[in-house]
Amino acid sequence: MSELLIYTLATGVVALVLGLILGRIIFAKAHKAEEEKAKESAALIMKEAEVKAEEIKKTKILEAKEKFLKLKAEFEEEATRKKNQIQANENKLKQREQNLSREFEKIKRKESEVDQLKEKLSVQLDNLNRKKQEIEKFNEQKVAILEKISNLTAEEAKEQLIETLTNEARTKASAQIKDIVEEARLTATKQAKKIVIETIQRTATEHAIENCVSIFNLESDEIKGKIIGREGRNIRALEAATGIEIIVDDTPEAIIISGFDPVRREIARLSLHRLVKDGRIHPARIEEIVAKTRRNIEEEIIEIGERTAIDLGIHGLHPELVKMVGRMRFRSSYGQNLLQHSREVANLCAIMAAELGLNPKQAKRAGLLHDIGKVWHEESDQPHAILGMELAQKYKEHPNVCNAIGAHHDEIEMTTLIAPIVQACDAISGARPGARREVMEAYIKRLKELENLAMEFEGVDKCYAIQAGRELRVIVDAESVSDEKAGQLSFDISQKIENDMQYPGQIKVTVIREMRAVNYAK
Repeated sequence: MSELLIYTLATGVVALVLGLILGRIIFAKAHKAEEEKAKESAALIMKEAEVKAEEIKKTKILEAKEKFLKLKAEFEEEATRKKNQIQANENKLKQREQNLSREFEKIKRKESEVDQLKEKLSVQLDNLNRKKQEIEKFNEQKVAILEKISNLTAEEAKEQLIETLTNEARTKASAQIKDIVEEARLTATKQAKKIVIETIQRTATEHAIENCVSIFNLESDEIKGKIIGREGRNIRALEAATGIEIIVDDTPEAIIISGFDPVRREIARLSLHRLVKDGRIHPARIEEIVAKTRRNIEEEIIEIGERTAIDLGIHGLHPELVKMVGRMRFRSSYGQNLLQHSREVANLCAIMAAELGLNPKQAKRAGLLHDIGKVWHEESDQPHAILGMELAQKYKEHPNVCNAIGAHHDEIEMTTLIAPIVQACDAISGARPGARREVMEAYIKRLKELENLAMEFEGVDKCYAIQAGRELRVIVDAESVSDEKAGQLSFDISQKIENDMQYPGQIKVTVIREMRAVNYAK
């Protein structure tokens, strides 16, 4: 029994040893297979990397060649351009040398001619000297004969002659002095007129009179329906937002924008253009576009002011003055565009100051800024010349410029020579035939007074005069004005217009009360 057990144990040990050896051999073979597989994978990766590296190398070489060829072409082009420029300069130099050589030949010919003239003049001078000696001898003989005849010596006769000639000269001189003074006065007036006329002739600008209607062209008449909207809500929203009357009639592919304020008309025109281009036309979108356009117009005003200053060569203007200059583009004075008028006055002042030997830069600056008081956005009881002078002083303009602005309508005393120039040039620009229209200015003034009258009432938010002043559209605050009060407000405004204003026909007063409730879902 013990022998069997020992045999079994020995067999198990041997089997275990054999299993370990066999496992070791199998593991070694498997490990070797994995190692060979890993080596193959590494070789494959290396091969792929070499292929990719070769491709990248080729790509970089091609890019480098292209860049080299491009730089080479640019260098050759630049070299060719410079070569052509050098050739052109050489041709110019050769032309100048030829011109100089011709001029030199002309000068040589003239020198020879001058030498010939000198010889002729010397001969003539000799002849004149001989004649002079002969005349002196003749005069001596004549004096001797006269002394015998008159029993007076030459000195006595000379004194009598001098006395007589002196009296005659005094008489003639007094008369001649009067003639010279009169001639000087006439010449001065003529010279002043000449300077003014030359100044006007040298200034050539376009003169356009502002009107109250703009035409907005459409690609097709189908867009008119979108602009009008359902039951006219879109066109009402556009009129309420801009204060401009939109007239949609049978005119093919066109809409009429009517209003006396050119800024409002421009805002309405640009807003319509953007709405038509976008295609989404509804009240909320209209208000958004109008607000955005109004901001863009403010930016355009600044750009117009800067461009005007650059065109006229005026530097160092304060940003607020630049903005006022740009605002002139959308204002008119008696039908004459205010910016065009100010540019014209600036050019006239510069030319006239240069003709008179004064500072043309200061004169041009004063000419451009002389009417800035007309575009100040706040209400003021002061004349526009005084207001403009105060604004110029506020923004550190030169005292000469400030005085010229304030004195161009004689509100203050002129203390500089530039002031009368600005006054004269302002009159020249305004008095030019066709420059201004009193009727247009009176019409715009009446519409502004109509709007300001309605704005005096409590609860009025906005007010627009439309239809050439035949209708006053008043927008009130819905929270402070009730429906009953809106009707009473319409009556009160109409009564005040009847009592305080003079106007042809009748004026329709429309009070609009709109209630809006707005909340945001977050």
